[in-house]
Amino acid sequence: MDERKFYDELAAALDRIQLLLSRSLEVQEQSRETERAIHALEKQRTETTSGLLEYANTESALAQQRTGMAEERTALVREQTSLSTRSTELAAIRTDLSRDRTVIAGQRTDLAVLRTDFSRARTNLAEQRTRMADTRTIFSKVRTELARERTYLALIRTGLALLVLSVGFFRLFSLSLWSVFDAALGLGSLAMAFAGLSGYWRSSRLIKMLETGTVEARELTS
Repeated sequence: MDERKFYDELAAALDRIQLLLSRSLEVQEQSRETERAIHALEKQRTETTSGLLEYANTESALAQQRTGMAEERTALVREQTSLSTRSTELAAIRTDLSRDRTVIAGQRTDLAVLRTDFSRARTNLAEQRTRMADTRTIFSKVRTELARERTYLALIRTGLALLVLSVGFFRLFSLSLWSVFDAALGLGSLAMAFAGLSGYWRSSRLIKMLETGTVEARELTS
C-alpha cells in the first residue's frame, strides 16, 4: 500500500515537473520574440541615426552656400566702392569739362541703373538668407522630433519588457498574492507601451508635416 502511494506521489511530482518544463519553454519562446522585437527597434534607431547624419550633411552644405554668398556680397561691396570712386572722378571731370556735361549725365544715369540692379541683387540675397533660415529652423525641429521618437521607442521597449516580466511572474506564481502585483505591472506596462506608441505616431506625423512644409506643422511646433 505504501509503495503504491509512493509511486502515485512520484507520478504526480513528474507531472508537475513536466508542467513546469513546458511553462519554461513558453517563457523562453516569449523571450526570443521580445529579443527579436528589440532587435527591430534597434535597427529602426540605426536608420533614424542615418537620417540625422543626412540632415547634418545638408546643414553643412547650407553653411558652404552661406559662405559662397558672403564672398559674393564682399565682391559686390568692392564693386560698389569702385563705383563710388568712379562717381567722384566723374564729378571732377564734370567740373573741369562743362561742355561734356550731357555725356557725363548719361553716364551718371547708367550708374544709377547699376546701383538699382545691385540693390535688387542684395534684396534677392536677403530673401534667400531668410528662406535658408526658415529651412534651418525646420531641420532643427525635425531633429528634435526624431529625438522624441527615440524616446518613445525606448518607452515602448520598456513597456514590452515589463509586460513580458509580468506574464512570466503570472505563469510562475499562477493565482496567488503575487497576482495583484502581476496585474498592476501588466497594466502599467500596457499603459507605458500605449503612451509610447501614441507619442511615436504623433512625432512621425509631425515630421511628415514638417518635411512637406505644411503650415499646420509650423503652428504645432511654434
